[in-house]
Amino acid sequence: MQIGIPKETYPGETRAVVIPKDVARFVSLGATVVVESGLGEGIRATDADYEKAGATISKDRKAIIGESDIVLRLRKPETDDVKLLRKGCIHISYLDPFNEKALLQQLADQGASAISMELIPRTTRAQKMDSLSSQASLAGYTAVILAAERLEQSLPMMTTPAGTINPARVFIIGAGVAGLQAIATAKRLGARVDAFDTRPTVAEQVRSLGARFVEVDLGETGQTKDGYAKALTEEQLKMQRDAMAKQCAMSDVVITTAQVFGRKAPTIITKDMVAGMKPGSIIVDLAIETGGNVEGAQLGKEVDVNGVRILGLENMAGRIPIDASQMYSANLYNLIEEYWDKESKSFPLDLEDDIIQGCLITHDGKIRREL
Repeated sequence: MQIGIPKETYPGETRAVVIPKDVARFVSLGATVVVESGLGEGIRATDADYEKAGATISKDRKAIIGESDIVLRLRKPETDDVKLLRKGCIHISYLDPFNEKALLQQLADQGASAISMELIPRTTRAQKMDSLSSQASLAGYTAVILAAERLEQSLPMMTTPAGTINPARVFIIGAGVAGLQAIATAKRLGARVDAFDTRPTVAEQVRSLGARFVEVDLGETGQTKDGYAKALTEEQLKMQRDAMAKQCAMSDVVITTAQVFGRKAPTIITKDMVAGMKPGSIIVDLAIETGGNVEGAQLGKEVDVNGVRILGLENMAGRIPIDASQMYSANLYNLIEEYWDKESKSFPLDLEDDIIQGCLITHDGKIRREL
């Protein structure tokens, strides 16, 4: 069975789909691996590194996509690339399935079995394949580092001969994977950290990392069966914003991570709240790629609003591409290895398996589930 791995073509994408170490692991399973030349440029992995791991290096992108039994990618494929997929091919990547209905239909019409990495269930068995969590963790870390670099004061408390410098205050909204990593990173750097989440169940996790959990009585809230926060009502959002405004006003750094799976991110920080913050403060909107949590944030840009700097930078995990590539590559390997048939050296799709049922979005010429 041939696994084809083309380069990513999205502007500014530095992550590699698979690292040489995992190419070697695929080869050890009995797979033939064909890699597009230059795949590892963003992580300083050369074609020779991939060749040493057992891959065949090719410059023929069309052949890699069109002749492979499994195609591994990171970002969703372009229309022209989908047209190259052969019938029965298994395509694995992010697919943005809630917003890319036309792409899903094209994959189905092409006869490809498409696995959406966004739809890997958040279960114990699937944890090792969960790329959303692995990349979100790195994004949370990166958000704190970027904020610390731009902040005009130090994060930790310092006692000096000239006096004591108070620690910076960091407020993190959303205590999912990204938020918890942001809390841990900010605490390690010595900041005073406050955090809020609509799910009271995460309060203990926040406190265990040394942060203060901001209590806001929103009435009935909760999370989905997959562990994602449920959408709030307009009344609950207003109550949340009122409480957030006070906390933002006293914070030096605010990091928002609030996303609702499959829907546009909720607006949490309004223009009025930004206006109430101290000049020199930093806001990092980690939800910017799904609509953003902050009014005034712009995708891919850093803007200044009356002295408050709002970072709407995309692909935060990709800013540390070596680690991000290592984690995504491992997620892909773990997914394939879980179902690999060692005797036939193939990747059969078990349509009765709960993980496959969750993430297999097109198969046998059809879109398998409504989103």
